[in-house]
Amino acid sequence: MTTAEREEYRQNLLALGKRLGGDISGITNEVLRQSGGEASGSLSNAPLHIADLGTDTFEQEMSAGLLENDVQIMEQIHAALERLNQGTYGLCQECRQEIPAERLRVLPYTPYCVECARKLQAQKQEGQGPPRL
Repeated sequence: MTTAEREEYRQNLLALGKRLGGDISGITNEVLRQSGGEASGSLSNAPLHIADLGTDTFEQEMSAGLLENDVQIMEQIHAALERLNQGTYGLCQECRQEIPAERLRVLPYTPYCVECARKLQAQKQEGQGPPRL
């Protein structure tokens, strides 16, 4: 991998991290917002209707799931930047073969080639795999 290619990947990872940082901030606010009551304009803190409470709960759970996913991706971005600094970026952490450029363009923070990612995902589904891909 050339120096120019490494710098391009670095810039892409930093831009993705910056965008995710904004998303994380917005989703965090959504997760922490109050349900019903004053949040919906009522003077009471009780939801107006049980269906409203259910909708609020569903939306907060959905936002919490999105937040968790974004945080995991942010951690993977930081790990990819560290691999760039160490000179191991673009090498599969499982088989040590070069990860194809097409895969890195689509998923710049990936630590695995497609074949190893599939193998590790299958192991994870069997309950014996390593951390999330």
